[in-house]
Amino acid sequence: MEHNNAKICVYFDGACPSCIKDRDSYLRLAGKAGQDIEWLDITHKNDELIALGINPKKAVKELHISIESSGQSTQILSELDAYIVLMRRTTLLRPLAWLIALPIIRPALSNLYHWLVTRRLTKTGRLVE
Repeated sequence: MEHNNAKICVYFDGACPSCIKDRDSYLRLAGKAGQDIEWLDITHKNDELIALGINPKKAVKELHISIESSGQSTQILSELDAYIVLMRRTTLLRPLAWLIALPIIRPALSNLYHWLVTRRLTKTGRLVE
């Protein structure tokens, strides 16, 4: 499914300074392509996340996005799938999205991603099991 013209909402951890920095960096790199993306801070929004079918504990540990395409139901993607969709929307990040999606790269990057997030949450005392 192609997501280039779909409406995307990114659920990000607004209590995380590095997450805010990542969002701002993405918006700078995306330029006009980033204007069509909605960013929703998930802090204290557990009921909204549950209504969308997103586990609030998992939402803090993995990036989640919702994709609305005309004529199709809303799709929720997380972790690297979410990053790949976002990166494919920007010219500068499209090659990186291709690289991340490679079967040889993806598992190792996924493990690194989870390790870094767990480390960040542990250091800030926000790790929720």
